[in-house]
Amino acid sequence: MKVLGIETSCDETGVAIFDTQHGILAEALYSQVAVHAEYGGVVPELASRDHIRKLVPLLRQVFEQAGLEYADIDGVAYTAGPGLIGALMVGAAAGRALGMAWQVPTIGVHHMEGHLLAPLLEENAPKPPFVALLVSGGHTQLVNVSALGCYELMGESIDDAAGEAFDKVAKMLDLDYPGGPHVARYALQGEEGRFVFPRPMVDRPGLDMSFSGLKTAALYAIQKLQKQSPNGQLSEQDKADICLAFEQAAVETLAIKCRRALQQSDNQVLVMAGGVSANQRLRAKLQQATQKLGAKVYYPRPAYCTDNGAMIAFAGALRLQAGAADDLRLHIRPRWPLAELAAIK
Repeated sequence: MKVLGIETSCDETGVAIFDTQHGILAEALYSQVAVHAEYGGVVPELASRDHIRKLVPLLRQVFEQAGLEYADIDGVAYTAGPGLIGALMVGAAAGRALGMAWQVPTIGVHHMEGHLLAPLLEENAPKPPFVALLVSGGHTQLVNVSALGCYELMGESIDDAAGEAFDKVAKMLDLDYPGGPHVARYALQGEEGRFVFPRPMVDRPGLDMSFSGLKTAALYAIQKLQKQSPNGQLSEQDKADICLAFEQAAVETLAIKCRRALQQSDNQVLVMAGGVSANQRLRAKLQQATQKLGAKVYYPRPAYCTDNGAMIAFAGALRLQAGAADDLRLHIRPRWPLAELAAIK
């Protein structure tokens, strides 16, 4: 079964073709980072317009790359939520229109299920049951995965997502957008121990997380340095030291919660996905934490950590194969709890 996947939930336009026999046949991605950089964040209307502008050229590109005709496609998957409603509408309208024109089934995919399943595209992929850490700019969740499509929310951030906190700290330090990779890069040059930020909520029972207080601690440290500086500016070393302290605190908080989730669920496998899962310090910390428990951690290749069409094509193919498909209505859900999804049988 060959499935076309379309991802337009936020600021990346992703298209891919997945074959249930041979894997990913072709994929293309356009990032809108340059479009939104001057605003310091995603502008929804600009995102929607750029998806409209780029989607058709990317579709042509993947078909040419795969050496396929439109008639070779057996189904179409698109991101139906969560995400920006205007951006979601672009992909959903295109996906449904193509399905009708080609007379093949279509299905709206949950964006976070796409991320959750992305590690399963790799060789030696894990199989449920496992615990999934979904960590991105919009979500930070711990999910107990008993089977494909069977998701129980164990804990989540009660305020800022981890990736959002990374971006906000980067903005405080006048680093470029998106901030997460820049914070990680500066942290490599940081001085160990100069700043120590709190590990939020690790002394409380449960698996919920909070990153707002950590962000505030970074802000106070920045403001103190600005007052001490003759010109009110931070040096490059100051920025590096704050980035290191912030990254260490965020990573250790996530690792502690993941360890608890594995113990609480009696699982031996942790799957990590989402944009922040590309962070090397987080990967190393979780590797260390899981080894102590005799468990294993899996994550996707860096290209599949951020939004992409491959994960949507894959997730859609699993559901289409199981007999699921859209009805005549166009379903868009900007807010969509992962636990509401049906099992994939």
